[in-house]
Formats: sequence, C-alpha cells, structure tokens
Amino acid sequence: MPSNRDIYTVSRLNQEARALLEDEFPTLRVEGEVSNLSRPSSGHLYFSLKDAKAQIRCALFQNRAFLFRDCPRNGQHVLARGRLSLYEPRGDFQLIVEYVEEAGAGALRRAYDELRLKLEREGRFAPERKQPLPRFPGRIGVITSPTGAALRDVLATLRRRCPGLPVLLYPVPVQGDGAAERIAQTIRLASQRRDCDVLLLARGGGSLEDLQAFNEETVARAIFDCSIPLATGIGHETDVTIADFAADLRAATPTAAAELASPDQMEWLRRVRLLDERLNRAIGGQVQRQRQRLDELVGRFARQQPRRRLQDRAQRLDERDQRLRQATRHCLLAASQRLRSLSGKLHALSPLATLDRGYAIVRRQPDGAILRRADAVRVGDAVEALLSQGRLHCTVTAMDSTDRTPAVDRDRVP
Repeated sequence: MPSNRDIYTVSRLNQEARALLEDEFPTLRVEGEVSNLSRPSSGHLYFSLKDAKAQIRCALFQNRAFLFRDCPRNGQHVLARGRLSLYEPRGDFQLIVEYVEEAGAGALRRAYDELRLKLEREGRFAPERKQPLPRFPGRIGVITSPTGAALRDVLATLRRRCPGLPVLLYPVPVQGDGAAERIAQTIRLASQRRDCDVLLLARGGGSLEDLQAFNEETVARAIFDCSIPLATGIGHETDVTIADFAADLRAATPTAAAELASPDQMEWLRRVRLLDERLNRAIGGQVQRQRQRLDELVGRFARQQPRRRLQDRAQRLDERDQRLRQATRHCLLAASQRLRSLSGKLHALSPLATLDRGYAIVRRQPDGAILRRADAVRVGDAVEALLSQGRLHCTVTAMDSTDRTPAVDRDRVP
C-alpha cells in the first residue's frame, strides 16, 4: 500500500465532520414531535425530534433549559431553534437547541408579534389616541360571554362599588371560530348606538389559543374606531393581547377593569361628607368674622354720635333754606320793579304809543315799505294805514307833496 495515503482516525473524522456541520449550516428551525426525553441531574435535556420518516437527536443545555419549564414534553409538537453539530465521542449527529416552543403557540406568537408591530407602526397604540374614561358614567356596557366567570366578576364588582349604576350586557362568544368577528361587530354596534358612556371588553384567563379572538386585527380596528371609551380586562395579569394595546385603558383582570371604569360610591360619599364639613367650617368662620366686623362698626357708629350730627346738619340746612328763600324773594322783587320800569320806558319809545295819540303808520303795498314822503307813491297805488286799533287798506287817488298828506279814498277802505 502506498505510504503517502491520508488515513483518518475516528476522532479526526468526527472533529472535521463537526466543524463542517457547524460552519456550513446556519441557525435552523426544526419542527417535530418530542420523544425519548431525558432529564439527568446535570440539568441538561436530551431528546429526539421526529416526524413520520426520520428523527434527530437534540441537546438543550442547562444554561438555556431552565427557561423552558413546560416545554419540551414527550409527545409534544414543538418548534426548536438551534445549530447542527456532532457529538464526537459517539459520532451522534445532533441539534444543539437554543430555543424551543410549542409549535402551535409559536405560530400564534409570531402572528401576534407581526400584527402588534404593524399596528404600532401605524400609530394605533399612541397615547394621544386614547380617550379618557368618564369619572361618573351613566351606564356601563359589558362585552363578554353571558355564561363566563368574567361577567360574574364584573357585576359583583360594580354592585360593590356603585350599586345603582346601570349595566348593559352585549353577549358575545369569547373564543372559537367566528368569535373575533362577533366581538368586532358588537363593538361597532355599541359605538353606533351610544347607549353607554364606557365599554368593558372582558373574559377570563386561558392559553394563547384561548385568547386568540382578542389578538385578531378585526377586533383591534373595531376598538380603534369606537367612539365610546373602552377598557379591557382580558385573562390574567400576565396576559396581554392586541386588544389591550388598542384599548383606551388596559386592566389586568375583568375585576380590575370594572373597578377602573366605575366610581366607588362609598369613597365619593366619604369625600362629599368631608367637603360638607369643610364648607360648614368655612361658612361658620366667615359668618363669625362678619359678625365681629359688624360689632366693630356698631361700636364706631355709636361712638361717633351720628344722630347729633344729623340734627346739627338738618338745622343748618333749614337756616340756609330760609336765607335762600329770602334772597330769592328779594331778587324777584327787585327784578320785577326793574322790569316795570323798563317796560314803561320801552312803551314810551314804542311806535304803538304814538298810534294811541291818533297817528298812523302808512305802508306801500305790496312791498310793505313805510311811507315818509308823499312822492314815494303814485295815484292808484295801494297803501295800508296801521292805526292804534286796526288797519285801513286804501288807494291813492291824489297826492300833494307840499303838506305831505296824501288824499285817501275812504270809500274803498275795507
């Protein structure tokens, strides 16, 4: 045999095969059924993944295994993520598992994450889009199964906190085929009818599959478009659904949602009593202060003797009134005498006084000019003679400029 042949030892072959597997294959996801599960004291987990035609050995080491308490289990259908390798001492081809989850739940979780990221990028979960819940709702609407424990918890909480608060039930299925569409339709109906001031979307706990109806896009968008503030109370405290992200307020449980959406009657009665006491103390203090102020003013009023001052001022007013009346009468008498004197002088100077002595004022017609000369008119002109008592309408028949006395046709005097 030629001496230059390259002969592998078993160890070398397994080492190179391992290196080849680890270098050539990226991280893989493998789906299959768990079998031959082994849990040694080291904390590592060893099992096989199989399908109808083949199987592969898997190892989940302790530093990762403690994260997965409920998975894997024999007979469980899982999705494992890991890298290919080879266990050199036995030459076993195996998958070094880094993450494992139940296959169905894994698909749902991926769909959940994808939808959540999609809606988050649209800004559907932004805080500014949230509506505040009313402090004193007139009626609460509950969207849930009519036979579930969630409804009993909500009603018990509302009876305890605010017994007189009306509740309107919108019955829906909370899981199973068609549940998501029924929930979305009911939310839209409640939004259109506006029979309530706040809505509670509630159901009890369950697996990811049980809560799937609340992780559907149609439910999330119905919540976005709802005109009524909506709070969710779905599952347990650790359960968070897409509906919780979309809601105006998320509560950990149905009971917590009922508490957040309803006023505590006893607490508000206590607050009212405290406010009533504070108001009475404030009013009492104000009345006391005003009473003290009134007493001070009464004392000052009494010390200043206002009656005497009023009497003195009334007497002074009477005296001034008498003096004013006397001064007024004197002024009126003096003015009356002066008026008579001026009237006599005016009458003496008045043309009317001359008329009383038999004179007349003659005016040419129709311009009304006063005649002082006979030649200011011609024969046939009309003239008017103003007497002390009455007027004469005359026509000039002749005129004599020497004595300045015009002849008057008295037969034509009206």
